[in-house]
Amino acid sequence: MTRPVIAGAAVILLMVAAIFYFSRGEETSREAGQEAGMAGASATGPGPAETAPNVASSTEQTSEEEFRPNEVVIPVTEDADFDPTIPRHGSSLFGDLKYGPDFDHFDYVNPDAPKGGTVRYGVFGSFDSLNPFIVKGQAAAGSSSLIYDTLMIASMDEPASEYGLLAESVRHPKDYSSVTYRLRARAKWHDGEPVTPEDVVWTFETLKKSHPFYNAYYANVVKAEKTAEHEVTFTFNQTGNRELPQIVGQLPVLPKHYWAGKNAKGEPRNFSETTLEPPLGSGPYRVGKVSPGRSITFERVPDYWAADLPVNVGTNNFDKIVFEYFRDTTVALEALKGDRVDFRIENSAKNWATEYDVPPVRRGDLIREEIRTMNPAGMQAFVFNTRRDKFKDARVREAFNQAFDFEWMNKNLFYDSYTRTDSYFANSELAAHGLPEGRELAILKEFEDKLPPEIFTEVYKNPTTDGSGNNRANLRKAASLLKEAGWTIKDGKLTNEQGQVMTVEFLLDQPTFERVVAPFQQSLKKLGIEATIRTVDTPQYKNRTDSYDFDIIVDTFSQSLSPGNEQREFWGCAAAEKTGSRNTAGICDPVVEKLIDKVIYAESRAELIAASRALDRVLLFGHYVVPQWYSPNTRLAYWARLKHPENMPPYSTGFPTIWWADEGAAPAPPEHGEAE
Repeated sequence: MTRPVIAGAAVILLMVAAIFYFSRGEETSREAGQEAGMAGASATGPGPAETAPNVASSTEQTSEEEFRPNEVVIPVTEDADFDPTIPRHGSSLFGDLKYGPDFDHFDYVNPDAPKGGTVRYGVFGSFDSLNPFIVKGQAAAGSSSLIYDTLMIASMDEPASEYGLLAESVRHPKDYSSVTYRLRARAKWHDGEPVTPEDVVWTFETLKKSHPFYNAYYANVVKAEKTAEHEVTFTFNQTGNRELPQIVGQLPVLPKHYWAGKNAKGEPRNFSETTLEPPLGSGPYRVGKVSPGRSITFERVPDYWAADLPVNVGTNNFDKIVFEYFRDTTVALEALKGDRVDFRIENSAKNWATEYDVPPVRRGDLIREEIRTMNPAGMQAFVFNTRRDKFKDARVREAFNQAFDFEWMNKNLFYDSYTRTDSYFANSELAAHGLPEGRELAILKEFEDKLPPEIFTEVYKNPTTDGSGNNRANLRKAASLLKEAGWTIKDGKLTNEQGQVMTVEFLLDQPTFERVVAPFQQSLKKLGIEATIRTVDTPQYKNRTDSYDFDIIVDTFSQSLSPGNEQREFWGCAAAEKTGSRNTAGICDPVVEKLIDKVIYAESRAELIAASRALDRVLLFGHYVVPQWYSPNTRLAYWARLKHPENMPPYSTGFPTIWWADEGAAPAPPEHGEAE
């Protein structure tokens, strides 16, 4: 499992609160967030349990510096008449909204999609809690996104637009010093009680206290308060941050009266503790059958208060959504073939090439489909724990990258299916290319005395090979870097001046990724590095990564087309010392801190691009990770009884939110644990 992923406003709006959806194979360690599963139209907000897509676009675009195939570029059309102080039905970071105040439904949905049926998909790992908002426990997949509505909801065909869900309107002053949401008077919890400003305020205050992620993510929100009968206002400690109103709009709202009450045993509920009591929500689904660690079923709420809102027309079509848990990836794949699971994101090129020549596929009962979306690829990588002394020298970290033979692996393990990642904002106009110039160069010049000189004179490039397995030239470069850093071979082992031997452990959470690490392990051995692979179960992996008890892990940092506050959680000093943060590398660099601020406070799209490229370049030359790979396609395998709209949205597969079950199809087999 990778660590839970967070992202900026544009990506967070597409997130889901499912933990470790089973969608990855041995090549990609990203979890099935938006793309793998919940599609975000359930309006979940950001959170530590949430994951995001990491699928790149293949659309050809041109950056302002040079032609870059497959790069996502966002056209910006400013609305000169836009006045943010006037209440509006939605908000956008990239100009005007696509949908007006009287729209009927999103263009990408089937407004006549039938309701009914069951959809089942696999999740890797286990769960022991239905509270995804705290550090303790392993929350069940879907335990936020399906149950709780947010103030706003994202559209899947705009990069950074959101429309009212719990909120009917949003407004903010021109300096972005606060934001006010007006709640819909008819919004209600599943027990019939209204959703109130008091619920919103209580949620905000509780989440900030309950998890370090929320405390960091909403660090610039100093207070939430009821300012009218159906209004709540969030006040910020800064001005000019255009992303903050949208960040607040992603807040999943929880019922204050429920958490102030007692459970079925007559005991006061404790938000800070794990629980398997089905929670009270306001969203399209409620918890049904629960088999801890094995499966969980969500049932569609027949009188869901927001079912007829334009943002929900054509969505939430399945009567039941079932998460089946697996501890073995091979068993999960066989479950799909055996019709125990309906849908799978196939992130293994080997499986895609060799495991689907089966009768259901040949008959057309089991569909294979590749979908391209316009999301940036972000960064998937081997991540060094730089809190450990042996990884504090960037030359040591760079040497590891020199030892990594991607071309051989792509040819021999991945069926030439992947592209090497060369940016933290890969496949987007935010990625640093060539030498710095223009505004990016001017930004970097501000910190010239604190940056390595090669940032200004060399283009960052990953080492390459001919794919033959002969990596001698790169290994010689690696040995030279290690020698410069004080590491030499003694008795066949890489040893520093203090006599310490270089040993590293690759920490994994599933054995299928071992075949990916093994060739890297052998290359490191040629440098005298004792590398071991340790695979542990999901709870142990989470405990060790949360406490930074590791040398190297595989992690994914998904990015949006509008990076912002989440960069602090990825690369900021405060996050580096915080238990369970997303800064798994332990990065703490004053230049990075300043560049993050420049990204957050960018006043124009051009300034955001320049600041993001500068940040990207500094991170790359810091060699905090060994970049891995990405694919421009999302590989889907699903049973033919599942249907999706003909015109799919560009920023998501939309599964299962905009999918439906064929009315004439046979019903899905019984859920796990039910009688046949």
